[in-house]
Amino acid sequence: MFQLGKTIVSEEIIENDFVCNLSACKGGCCVDGEAGAPVEDSETEIMVDIYSKVKPFLRPEGISVIEKEGAFVKGEDGEWETPLVNGSECAYVIFDEKKVAKCGIEEAYNQGVINWKKPVSCHLYPIRVREYTELTAVNYHKWHICDPACALGDELKVPIYKFVKEALIRKFGEAWYKELEEVAEDHLK
Repeated sequence: MFQLGKTIVSEEIIENDFVCNLSACKGGCCVDGEAGAPVEDSETEIMVDIYSKVKPFLRPEGISVIEKEGAFVKGEDGEWETPLVNGSECAYVIFDEKKVAKCGIEEAYNQGVINWKKPVSCHLYPIRVREYTELTAVNYHKWHICDPACALGDELKVPIYKFVKEALIRKFGEAWYKELEEVAEDHLK
């Protein structure tokens, strides 16, 4: 671990490679699991505000859950998260013609309907961020579902922190990311 400002960062995001391989995993991270995607406090109002614009992109079962439970819910850990359909897939999941899970929020963003991409936790994945009183932990979340992404990342030689560059800048800013790049260069020497 190393410290960048008020963050504690795992070396694993520098040392491990990762590039999503949707043709292999079919977006399993949005479908499997026991909890929804983390939603930050600052994102809850956004989730409510965009719902009417995102709704046309969603599946009926996702709409049903969101309209019953809300645009976000309190998880078992006491944190906000996206609601789930049948206790498994994110309510915002849609499927393309190849049965690959995609994000309905991101689809609305890609089509210019909204100007917010998706919860930052989804954008950052496989990095997970945990806020503490004084510091924020930035860690690599290993999950067997992502083995194809690890293999593709290794093949293409793309470290995790470079794969999620846009999301890290979104979360922590350009200056923080530049400092991370410098630390990574020194670490890998």
